[in-house]
Amino acid sequence: MKNSSAVTSPLSLSLFLLFLLPFLAQSSDDLIDTICKATPFFDLCEASLRPLSPSPPDTKSIASAMANVVLGNMTDTLGYIQSLIRHSQDPAAERALAQCAEVYRPVVRFNIPQAIEAMGRGEFGFAMYVLGDAQKQSDSCQKWINSAGADDESSVPLTARNKLVKNLCDVEISVIKSLMNGR
Repeated sequence: MKNSSAVTSPLSLSLFLLFLLPFLAQSSDDLIDTICKATPFFDLCEASLRPLSPSPPDTKSIASAMANVVLGNMTDTLGYIQSLIRHSQDPAAERALAQCAEVYRPVVRFNIPQAIEAMGRGEFGFAMYVLGDAQKQSDSCQKWINSAGADDESSVPLTARNKLVKNLCDVEISVIKSLMNGR
């Protein structure tokens, strides 16, 4: 009696997997593309996530990777601010920079790492709150720099860094929202 169910031979299984391989490899890139399209800064999102190797396989991994990009950028910005403080000749600019360092320091050392841990536990609301606070801190820093009248070559890169921090946080908040919506 011949069985009508499909018989799976090693060759047919290998061919099937070979057929699926391009789709499996492409899915991570497609996921990054889909998530980045839902953010306010598509190019920034893509530029932050595409170089990662291996590419994050799911939305939670993408959110974690993006949070680490935010942390790295904020850490670099804090280092830049500290360098500016050491080389500052203007007391008003130095005070503004010291205020910036004071708001960046806890965000870098405690808040963003806690947000990354919270995402691992599925506490996405807390992570979004922390990222929103990080945006506010970069805005505060920029206001202090502007009010100090720091109009030298060091304020322009710091303005760009503060804007980048804010935009990266926007991207990460959008990524977390995608995660919460099941994308």
